[in-house]
Amino acid sequence: MRKKNKETYSVQFKLDVLSFMKRTGSSETDTALQFGLTNPSMIASWKKAFLEGGPEALDRPKGRPSMSDFNKNKRNKKVAEEKEMTYEQKLERENELLRLEVEYLKKLRAFQMDPEGYLEKHKQRYHSNSKKSSN
Repeated sequence: MRKKNKETYSVQFKLDVLSFMKRTGSSETDTALQFGLTNPSMIASWKKAFLEGGPEALDRPKGRPSMSDFNKNKRNKKVAEEKEMTYEQKLERENELLRLEVEYLKKLRAFQMDPEGYLEKHKQRYHSNSKKSSN
């Protein structure tokens, strides 16, 4: 199995390669040989990116962003949504979370006081949810 050597090139290097190609009229293959590049089609993709988006487009990383970037974006989006919420909406959300917490604590206390009785009382509900008829 061959390990890929993923080399990254600076924007200036890419601009130099494209400038040389334009100035001399060299082909992508000849230009690749001149600069010691093993993949002439890479030059074509640089040229396309440059024509579509200018020099800034040559600085964009290829491929899928890392998961850490994804998580940062997700977190930033969540923070932005919270900032957009009105004061009243924030209070309503807090109230709902507190109601859920109280319900959870009530059920926990009931279970701790009488585990068998609690399970027996709620057995029918859990039992009917877990089994589905297969007709």
